Amino acid sequence: MTTVLCKKYNKELPALTSAPFPGPAGEDILNSVSKQAWDEWTEHQTRLINEKHLNMMDLEARKYLVAQRTKFLSGEDFDKADGYVPENKE
Repeated sequence: MTTVLCKKYNKELPALTSAPFPGPAGEDILNSVSKQAWDEWTEHQTRLINEKHLNMMDLEARKYLVAQRTKFLSGEDFDKADGYVPENKE
């Protein structure tokens, strides 16, 4: 199993098996983001799209998600979906 020093969690975690999309941004994610952080981002991205009614055909909506992805994966403050309460996984 390949690991990566995850920039979100600042520790070695299992890596993605391939870049999530082509180009330099995808390669950067492959080399610096764990599978766990990426999976968490994709769930959060879905919540943002649904709760904020984002139209992915809209360039501004896509720019917003890129900015939020950068913040989320870097461990910075990021926008939350209004009214979202994480499920208790106990």
